[in-house]
Amino acid sequence: MLIYEVNLTVDGEIAPRYSTWLREHVREMLALDGFEAAVWFNRHDDGDTVPEDEDATDPREWTLHYQVRDRDALQAYFDEHADEMRREGVEKFGDHVDTHHRIFEQKRLFQGRRKEDTGPL
Repeated sequence: MLIYEVNLTVDGEIAPRYSTWLREHVREMLALDGFEAAVWFNRHDDGDTVPEDEDATDPREWTLHYQVRDRDALQAYFDEHADEMRREGVEKFGDHVDTHHRIFEQKRLFQGRRKEDTGPL
């Protein structure tokens, strides 16, 4: 399994409209072969303090983690769908959204004292 990560920084004034669009976009991504699940996170880059509530005008920092079945499925996305899927967001929201992508490939899963599955991995 792979995690395809999409990091977004969204201007606060368009965040409500972008959020509505993004929910539908995630559903479209999950309709693609090999895209099995997605998790949407609020991202806080300061890992040493508990985050405070956001002001309505503050930029939103969001991260999406798509769980992708395997390398072939992710490559098929890049070859057949990525340009179109990315273009739609740029056309609607332009420079109000900054996007960066990363890929994680699971090396090993460590579990704590509880032996039952505690999450998607």
